Amino acid sequence: MAANQFRQRAAGVLSTVTLTMVAVAMLVGAALVESKLEALLGNRIGGFIASDDNRAIAFQRIWRSTYWAFGWTLPGTPDLDGLDSRLEAAGLKLGSPVLVRIFKREFELEIWLQKNGRFERFATYPICRYSGRLGPKLKQGDHQSPEGIYTVSAGQLNPASRWHRSFNLGYPNLYDRSHGRTGSYLMVHGGCSSVGCYAMTNAVVDEIWRIVTAALNGGQKRFQVQAMPFRLTDANLAQRKDHPLHAFWTQLKTVHDLFENSGIPPHVDICGQRYAVSPGSAGNDGSRSLTRSCKSSNSVATN
Repeated sequence: MAANQFRQRAAGVLSTVTLTMVAVAMLVGAALVESKLEALLGNRIGGFIASDDNRAIAFQRIWRSTYWAFGWTLPGTPDLDGLDSRLEAAGLKLGSPVLVRIFKREFELEIWLQKNGRFERFATYPICRYSGRLGPKLKQGDHQSPEGIYTVSAGQLNPASRWHRSFNLGYPNLYDRSHGRTGSYLMVHGGCSSVGCYAMTNAVVDEIWRIVTAALNGGQKRFQVQAMPFRLTDANLAQRKDHPLHAFWTQLKTVHDLFENSGIPPHVDICGQRYAVSPGSAGNDGSRSLTRSCKSSNSVATN
């Protein structure tokens, strides 16, 4: 009997070691492949794919998918079993208005909750996967994940999604439509697969779902989602000053900075083909939907 137990334990340890070695081999192999993209694909194609941002994003996808495939929790995931205690420690309440920020380059989704008229960051979750490169979605089938300012109401939530649970970002918004952009059903959902959505894993999307549904049930009409290409600091934007999307990202930076500095969602309208942005008033919960207007005092230039 003891011999059988020993063999079973030994087999379990061997299996774990083998799986770990396979995962490490996959990650190392991915790094080697990505470092040789130009040789494998030619300078024109390989050089495009292997730009600093694209190479880093591709590598992030590989190791995150590896974690998912082996059933491991992504690094940076909060204690999902301790939501109530985490809220209590932060002095925040379930049911308070919520705001979501997404940063593609960093593979992060943030949840902010309102407290005393301003929003405070409550949690940062690792994104398991999104598709495409930095930059907005332009057309149906381009496999890009959206960038821009969106609002989500209760009608955009799907508790029976084929990806566990999901909420629709509302792409294309008024800005997207003014530029002729097409596509539909761009979601934040569970799992770790994407053709234009943000996949968060089932366990993480369950916690996000609990927070956003509590906010909507608590009286918030809709919540704002700020989907950014990267953290729009002066340094990060300056690094990409020659990028074709620099002007568009500069528009998003106005939203980013107003919220970052005040903790209050800014008012966002669409003026012609640009985002028109002005500071939000104290107590604003971000539930105002985007409208066509040029009245905002802090309008930003179009690309």
